[in-house]
Amino acid sequence: MGRENIDNWHVKKCAKACDGCEEEFQDKQVLYSRLHFDEGEYTRQDFCEKCRQKEGPALSTWQTLFIVPPPPAEEVVKKENAESLLRKLLAKENDEDLNAIFILTVMLERKKILVERDTQKTEDGRKLRIYEHKKTGESFMVVDPELKLDELEHVQEEVVVLLGGKPRNAPVAPETPAETGDTSEN
Repeated sequence: MGRENIDNWHVKKCAKACDGCEEEFQDKQVLYSRLHFDEGEYTRQDFCEKCRQKEGPALSTWQTLFIVPPPPAEEVVKKENAESLLRKLLAKENDEDLNAIFILTVMLERKKILVERDTQKTEDGRKLRIYEHKKTGESFMVVDPELKLDELEHVQEEVVVLLGGKPRNAPVAPETPAETGDTSEN
């Protein structure tokens, strides 16, 4: 195989329907896949039992089982919730919220909603990060609290709670004597 063949190795995933009759595959249905090299690219075709004999020779053929992909996992934190909470905390202008604001900003940056455009030092020596909202063009100025690694988990838990979630390591409330049926004194 020459070098020109190696550059085009991207092969699609299993199709959801037969490439012959276009009938959708059912969960755990046996199907037959073929790999061809056409016009400088590898192409994959997937066939049901009745259509598998209709195609000609291929580089490779195999039998596989169609598994219906699970639905996409629901995001733990919705983009809108993180963004609306960020806006709410920024509007409060409360220094106690700086850590949560920074974590929310980083979350939205990772979701490609915000883009960091500049970093500056304030008069008091703090780092100010300037972000732009990709869709609206709005600018957000966020103080970087320069969190230490051992502080991150606590702030992330705080943000989860602010967003309406439950903290991972929430303490279990001790049972009162009335709940356990124990009325004796220690």
